[in-house]
Amino acid sequence: MLFEIDRQFAKIAAREMAPQSLAEKQRDIFDSHRHRVFSVSYYMTGSEIEAEEILQGTFIRAFLKENEPDHAIIDTALLEQLRDQRVLVGETPLPAPTAGYLPQRNNILRTELEEAIRFLPSNERLVFLLMDVEGYAATRVAEMLNISPSTVLRTALTARMRLRAELAAMRDCTRQAA
Repeated sequence: MLFEIDRQFAKIAAREMAPQSLAEKQRDIFDSHRHRVFSVSYYMTGSEIEAEEILQGTFIRAFLKENEPDHAIIDTALLEQLRDQRVLVGETPLPAPTAGYLPQRNNILRTELEEAIRFLPSNERLVFLLMDVEGYAATRVAEMLNISPSTVLRTALTARMRLRAELAAMRDCTRQAA
């Protein structure tokens, strides 16, 4: 009886120590990056359906390039998918908000911020999401987008200023409606 228990534990330990199959590794990779890719896709499109399509396309591209893609390959695939879906297109920049403007209240609702993000031009929205939401360094964003780090920083600053202006305009509309 004692030897039978030892054999069972040995079988369980051997199974747990067995290398993962490729499908299991790919599932783990997908699960570990899925939320980030979907979030960026959703904020770029404003549509769950389009974000889901971009998510699927991103991972198809990434797994076609590499059996076990890393963070950088998935990011590159995401940017390619956004370009192919025509989410990243040349846009006429909006007029810059008034310099020195600071919102009157510091607390904003997440829904207000999500709505304001949708008003950003796509290039500014992407830089804002990558830097301020996902926490990428400016140098990493510059590498991903093939632009200079100073351009990334300028774009991030402009995006933040536009968000402040949009949030202020939304707040003014709310006050006038009340």
